[in-house]
Amino acid sequence: MTIGILGGGQLGYMLALAGYPIGLRFRILDPSPDAPAGMIAPHIAAAYEDRDALKKFSDGLEAVTYEFENVPVETAKFLSERAPVYPPIAALEEAQDRVREKNLFQKLGIPVADFVEVRSAAALDSAIHRIGLPAVLKTTRMGYDGKGQWALRTQEDVDKARAELPSTPLILEKWVNFERELSMLAVRSRGGQIHFYPLVENHHRGGILRLSIAPAPMVSPALQVAAEGAARQVLEALGYVGVLCIEFFEVGGRLLANEMAPRVHNSGHWTIEGAVCSQFENHLRAVAGLPLGATAAHGYSAMLNLIGELPNAAEVLQIPDAHLHLYGKEPRPGRKVGHVALRAATLDQLQQGLRQLPPFFQRPEFCLDRGAAAEALGRRA
Repeated sequence: MTIGILGGGQLGYMLALAGYPIGLRFRILDPSPDAPAGMIAPHIAAAYEDRDALKKFSDGLEAVTYEFENVPVETAKFLSERAPVYPPIAALEEAQDRVREKNLFQKLGIPVADFVEVRSAAALDSAIHRIGLPAVLKTTRMGYDGKGQWALRTQEDVDKARAELPSTPLILEKWVNFERELSMLAVRSRGGQIHFYPLVENHHRGGILRLSIAPAPMVSPALQVAAEGAARQVLEALGYVGVLCIEFFEVGGRLLANEMAPRVHNSGHWTIEGAVCSQFENHLRAVAGLPLGATAAHGYSAMLNLIGELPNAAEVLQIPDAHLHLYGKEPRPGRKVGHVALRAATLDQLQQGLRQLPPFFQRPEFCLDRGAAAEALGRRA
């Protein structure tokens, strides 16, 4: 079976790596001639709107998937006339617009922070009057990794943001004083079988995920059940196939849904070494119509993103059960170029592994300054 992947970044690269051992083959469509997935799969370098390239790309494919949620909907619709597209187009349409996404959560009874649509910069004042400060202002489409977002704590922040706002629809969300950020990864097969991974605790810096700990320490059974229930609601409402990630805020022992990603997700990279079946293999199993794999964790894992530069490989690999993943990207500021996964049988051993990381990882951007990860593990062990 040959599966087409829209997008050839690191997620497409890791999808292909996971699929070859189970007999799958791949074809990539990505505008960049340097797309990482092009190193290991046939790659058509063309715009997503190029109909001739799409016809060539789709020839002989038995299914199509995508590695990022901003694939043009019209591209997915065009391809769906030639091969099944998973996750379904409805998931793309909901996830590409933050207002639609929040409305879907509310419709399904999934709690979210108060929000209001801001149709223009001129409507910002009335939105702030309704929501209050502090708040977060976001573009409804395209923003990611902290882009297209403004933290509004004071009127001075509002005035500064107003001068920078694009002429696109926005959403204003009430500021949430959360205890931690958690993510739920779930996978649904073509036949409706659903499996859930354990909740993951995430740490961000500068709007970019820096560190994930899995399973998230000190998660009550009720919290895991609540996250699974929310994911199940979305999966079934959309007739979903593949991996879905929902990011939550934990507030006073309950969950508020922040956003969802209809694809494999950065906070699930730990599953490559840390779960029975990785998110990447499970996504492909679902898309290909194969039985899903088990999602249980092997002990505990920590995943650290490499942003903009690379460590000394030998220093990382000398740490017991440390795994280095490089994406074949040229390092530059703000770019995800790889990740490191640590695995251990217990939280104490994971904490020790984090302390053994070389000085490269002790800088603030890794969220290990002040012992953030070790502190979280110790506090919740």
